[in-house]
Amino acid sequence: MTSSVYALVITAHPDDAEFAVAGSVARWTRQGKEVVYVICTNGDKGTSDRTLSPEDLAVIRRKEQQEAADVLGVREVVWLGFPDQGLEDSSELRKMVVREIRKFKPEVVVTSDPYRKYIWHRDHRIIGQVVVDAVFPYARDHLSYPDLLVEEGLEPHKVEELLFWAAEELNHRLDITETFDVKMAALRCHKSQVGHRSQKELEDIMKKRYQDLAKGEPFELAEAFHRIKIPY
Repeated sequence: MTSSVYALVITAHPDDAEFAVAGSVARWTRQGKEVVYVICTNGDKGTSDRTLSPEDLAVIRRKEQQEAADVLGVREVVWLGFPDQGLEDSSELRKMVVREIRKFKPEVVVTSDPYRKYIWHRDHRIIGQVVVDAVFPYARDHLSYPDLLVEEGLEPHKVEELLFWAAEELNHRLDITETFDVKMAALRCHKSQVGHRSQKELEDIMKKRYQDLAKGEPFELAEAFHRIKIPY
């Protein structure tokens, strides 16, 4: 069986984690904590380049994501293989997420906030909601998807907390002052997404964002989340 990890980061697309949580991931891996990524789509629509086919783009983005994960020290990248803009709040997707939660037994699950108002990428909204439901109660209850237990030997697992990025109600900030450079190195691996900006321009934009999120804290740069302790 797969050994447990500290954090399972579940994203809709390649690059979501680098924008949202890579500074925290670098902090955790520096502390010797293991982190696994679950990427739900192949990112095959994330371009304005009309010369790229969806198939070629998916190959590029998979390579970029693995390079970024390697920079951060992520233990493993799991791909669920859905098309970009193709996530649905379905039993199929929920079961796949439950499988990964039971497989890796994370203490913390990190994903996009499903409750962000108004304009929000549908894939981000969908996967956030699916993850919430997968964590509680599906991953916890042995009678939920019983074949995962009977046929695959995946015991139920209780996640301790959820961290939502891009939340409108922030209640938890993590200091990324010392890991910002690593975050940026990982983000720059996604050339298909950020290659149109100079290194300085991208760094200036991102630094300003994380300075704003750190206001009122005793550190310069922060990634911020809505944190939920799971009530069992």
